[in-house]
Amino acid sequence: MNQRLRDQILPRPKEGVPLSGRVSVAMSGGVDSSVAAWLLKQRGLDVCGVTLRLFRSEAQGIASDGVALRAEVSIERARRVCEMLGIPHVVLDAADRFWQEVIGPFCDEYASGRTPNPCVRCNRLVKWQALNREALQWDCDYTATGHYARLRSDQGRFQILRGLDRSKEQSYVLYGLSQSVLKRTLLPLGDLKKGDVRQIAAEVGLPTSDAAESQDVCFIPRGGFERFITEHVRMTPGPVENLEGRVLGMHRGLGLYTVGQRKGLGVPHGSALYVLCKDADGNRLIVGTKEDLCQRCFSVDSVNWVSMDCPLEGTSFPADVEVRYRSRPIAGEIRVLAPELVEVRLEAHTQAIAPGQSAVWYQGDLLLGGGIIRG
Repeated sequence: MNQRLRDQILPRPKEGVPLSGRVSVAMSGGVDSSVAAWLLKQRGLDVCGVTLRLFRSEAQGIASDGVALRAEVSIERARRVCEMLGIPHVVLDAADRFWQEVIGPFCDEYASGRTPNPCVRCNRLVKWQALNREALQWDCDYTATGHYARLRSDQGRFQILRGLDRSKEQSYVLYGLSQSVLKRTLLPLGDLKKGDVRQIAAEVGLPTSDAAESQDVCFIPRGGFERFITEHVRMTPGPVENLEGRVLGMHRGLGLYTVGQRKGLGVPHGSALYVLCKDADGNRLIVGTKEDLCQRCFSVDSVNWVSMDCPLEGTSFPADVEVRYRSRPIAGEIRVLAPELVEVRLEAHTQAIAPGQSAVWYQGDLLLGGGIIRG
């Protein structure tokens, strides 16, 4: 192992990572959480592994997709890693809550014409809540995950920073976490690159060293989005219209389309058309040009202020804004309308603004806050 990697694992003082205490690590059965657990053990912490069972196929109707089966394989891999590391392993049944707080609202959002990000909601309402409850049972001081992001404390406020590996950076999906949660959270992979993580796993013999990458929406099988939506969201055909209200064709059901989509519209036209919005009340799919698509001003609600206190109402400040997970940041301005409501103004850009997605704003690597794009 080269010296740079060795420096990452030697027991030494490191900002945000204590050298003693008990920590529960979220073990997904992938290489990231496995290395996170190994690193924390190397740094002298008393580690226990916790895996969430998010699927019970008989109740959720997804057995035929193989999602539940793959989840059980992941649980077994996590158990094997914990056995190898000599740490206890606990499996928590969170299937009912996952359906209630993530899958159900995901379907409802699509039915109402919005485009949700279920990972953001899962982190806030399922994953960290379950992990923290279990941490209390085990008398744990901290909860850790394998996310590629960094944490630091600044005058008593816990801040989130981008992970150093920009190709795997995951701070965006953590913006909804509260200060009380961040206070007890460790993110040991924030200073590492994915290649380093796989190298560590291979060199220490972790059985997950060659595990495949996880997918963004874990409850939808790869390539099975349309099938999932048609099975769980009521689809009613309706008109495809331009901004002037002219009917250009028919859509197959609003849930099968997303804002910014260009292909698969089934509407002949001389120039490229994009989905601009989905009018759930009128069951209309509104399409237009690329110029029509790229909004520069919109509101964001359900705002969580992470690395800074909420500014005074009426305050404005510059920021780089991400309007989708791993999208290119867009320079803009945040204007505070209320503690949980802001107006975002962006410079000219070429990205789709989809109601239901999260907008997250940064200054440099520092995640300031984020919320849900309103329709």
